[in-house]
Amino acid sequence: MTNTFQFAVSADEAGERLDYYLSRRLPDLSRSRAKILVEDGFVTVDGEFCKPSYRLHKGEIVSGGYPDADVETVEPEDIPLMVYYEDEHVIVVEKPAGMLTHPTQAETTGTLVNALLYGYGPLAPVGAPFRPGIVHRLDRGTSGVLVVARTELAHRFLVRQFSERTTGRVYAAAVSGVPVQQSGLIDAPIGRSASDPTKFAVSPLAPKEALTEYTMERIFKEAALLRLRLRTGRTHQIRVHLSYIGYPILGDETYCGPMDLISRPALHAHSLSFDHPATGERMCFVSPLASDLVELIGGLS
Repeated sequence: MTNTFQFAVSADEAGERLDYYLSRRLPDLSRSRAKILVEDGFVTVDGEFCKPSYRLHKGEIVSGGYPDADVETVEPEDIPLMVYYEDEHVIVVEKPAGMLTHPTQAETTGTLVNALLYGYGPLAPVGAPFRPGIVHRLDRGTSGVLVVARTELAHRFLVRQFSERTTGRVYAAAVSGVPVQQSGLIDAPIGRSASDPTKFAVSPLAPKEALTEYTMERIFKEAALLRLRLRTGRTHQIRVHLSYIGYPILGDETYCGPMDLISRPALHAHSLSFDHPATGERMCFVSPLASDLVELIGGLS
């Protein structure tokens, strides 16, 4: 059996440490146990991993789970994958567009985790339910490179790197319109949308700092190809930021991107760098643009 939870932070609870909040909301958890669950990736705040000391804000969604003796399992599935690197600690893999990173309560098959468990399991037996080994995610419609942990030590080490922003993540995106500036920094805080809790939005009252650097790679008549570097890692950050400055990603219906040229957000996780959890060596992996994005760009030329 797995204990799952999802809480919305109230105004009275705003400002509480995440580990204290969990131990208060879940009476069977001690403060120290709650701290370990957060550090091991069992808990997310608005879909993101945070430190135990993170101070909560009104409206944030704290969710996750932790196993009893009988841990809920994910079924392996024979789904072909492109693997860039593997050893006994980590797997670096290409996530195709259209595939969920991990199962959810509503969708338990056909995900990257199902595929990895078939050919490359076992994965680290930590993380929220349905998320063995997962330390970061890509949206369903986003393609590109992603790292997964095979051991508890690797999972904890990688979660810490993402939390402390020492990983390097570069994305490519085709956007509607041509930015006035060749490059820039989008500095705009992001929180859940007040009108739609499934979306995120920029607001001066939003609780989480969000920083995205962009550089124009190619210019077309009514579009541009951008290279984006994340300084922070908020949910939907690139999609929200580009829509906010008036250049939504092509195919991103959620954030007002035109849908006439491509049926999914034209966003690709191009490169990922991190320190290896066992050796400390800096590793960098580059993913070529997905074929549908290559075709899209060819049509824009």
